[in-house]
Amino acid sequence: MWWFAALHANLIALLDRTGPRSGRVLDAGCGTGGLLAKLAGREAVGLDREPSACLRARAKSGRPVCAGSINELPFGDAAFAAILSADVLCHRAVDEQAALRQFHRCLDAGGLLVLNLPAYRWMLSRHDTVVHNARRYTKRGVAALLRRADFRPVYTGYWNTLLFPLMLATRKLLPARRGEDSDVKLYPAPVEALCRAATALECGLMRLGVRLPFGGSVIAVAVKVEAADA
Repeated sequence: MWWFAALHANLIALLDRTGPRSGRVLDAGCGTGGLLAKLAGREAVGLDREPSACLRARAKSGRPVCAGSINELPFGDAAFAAILSADVLCHRAVDEQAALRQFHRCLDAGGLLVLNLPAYRWMLSRHDTVVHNARRYTKRGVAALLRRADFRPVYTGYWNTLLFPLMLATRKLLPARRGEDSDVKLYPAPVEALCRAATALECGLMRLGVRLPFGGSVIAVAVKVEAADA
């Protein structure tokens, strides 16, 4: 689906632009391994709470994947140079503060945390219920959350800007179609192509350092700092 392709491209773009060139990378909440498979040239590890997803991610990516929760990561201190986590901190089963403490513990000194999260609490909808999202965010809220957890934000912004009016209409304004609770699905080829073109343009702008003013998702990059230096 276009959305996952765009999500992965944006995360990798920010990791390449701001992150370390070497060292282990954790995909925390890797699902079935789509992002993990795209981390070419990096020593990447996946983690997901669902054992079946771990098996699929391992087969798809060829990378080591373990079952576990971001509330209590099964890794040693300073184990990773970077951690990526896409739409996991918002999950109803996640303890936000505990997860951020675990990310901090498992990152090396100066390690990088890259997060993607759904935007705007007022956009909570039936889609969030289906995918078990309990929280949505603003970029200011994410920056404040990261600072409280001893991270220094280096980038916060939005994406899925061009298609946001359509997202707003389908999730908040138009009645749901019978049997449809989420708009995360494959669309006809012309729709997929249009959505991929729009999000590819946004990714290109992000690579140039442009911050979009609003969008369906918040994306953030932060550096671990020690508590004494925060």
